[in-house]
Amino acid sequence: MKKSGFVSFVGRPNVGKSTLMNRLLGRKIAITSEKPQTTRNRIQTVLHEERGQIVFVDTPGIHKSKNKLGDYMVSVAERTASDADLVLWLVEASNYIGAGDRSIAETLKKKSVPVFLIVNKIDKADKNQLLGIIDKYKDLMDFAEVIPVSALSGDNLSHLLDVVFDYLEEGPAFYEEDMITDQPERQIVSELIREKALKLLEEEVPHGIAVSIERMKPVRNNRRLVEIQATIIVERESHKRIVIGKKGSMLGKIRVQSKRDIEKFLQKDIVLELWVKVKKDWRDSDFLIKNFGFRNE
Repeated sequence: MKKSGFVSFVGRPNVGKSTLMNRLLGRKIAITSEKPQTTRNRIQTVLHEERGQIVFVDTPGIHKSKNKLGDYMVSVAERTASDADLVLWLVEASNYIGAGDRSIAETLKKKSVPVFLIVNKIDKADKNQLLGIIDKYKDLMDFAEVIPVSALSGDNLSHLLDVVFDYLEEGPAFYEEDMITDQPERQIVSELIREKALKLLEEEVPHGIAVSIERMKPVRNNRRLVEIQATIIVERESHKRIVIGKKGSMLGKIRVQSKRDIEKFLQKDIVLELWVKVKKDWRDSDFLIKNFGFRNE
């Protein structure tokens, strides 16, 4: 009998949860960015191995919410931790432990599942300080395991997988072998566009951006070509001008970079059209939050 189970990533924004999941999976499903609060939805992926099947669940970073979208993101992260067989709490290899991390520790102490402390970004850390950093986190709560890794370089990730499988119980596979993620293609495409916007735009714009796929359909008489029409949603007219750029230059850059990654993901050629619309304060609208694909399930 092989092993199987659900493994949830939790942590503050921008600690590398999506990067780690993509690296363990061996392909890109969740978007990544240096900007915080990149992941907004619960993203489920499936790792198939000879030893069994791991269902990874990536969650939004736990942070102090400022709007209804933020409330949604935090509730998704906290609820997902309760449903997992194992929780991987990602932190950066830093001596500073803020109020956010202390709050996460208090939440996780109430859970009945094993919690691993995953100290990420060790490739950038002072190795002489690493043990001291780990000791500070151990003062917050008891961990089933403590594993330093680098999601970016891949350091110690094979060991992490070995230990995760040690903790999982024997059981049947939850999904067929061709199942990689629960995310619909349209959702992944919209996220790939948002990722490029996050990387190219100024600081004040990204948090107020959503992407809506208006049309995604194979071209008649050419099944290898897909037409995609998408709208980038912003909250202010000033943001719309920034996204479009001078003579459409910024929107053109977003389109070119998005097209490259979408074609790689779909394994097809695409024709991509982008528009920009203003939906004032959409992050505080229950209707628009749901309409843009954020599902509180």
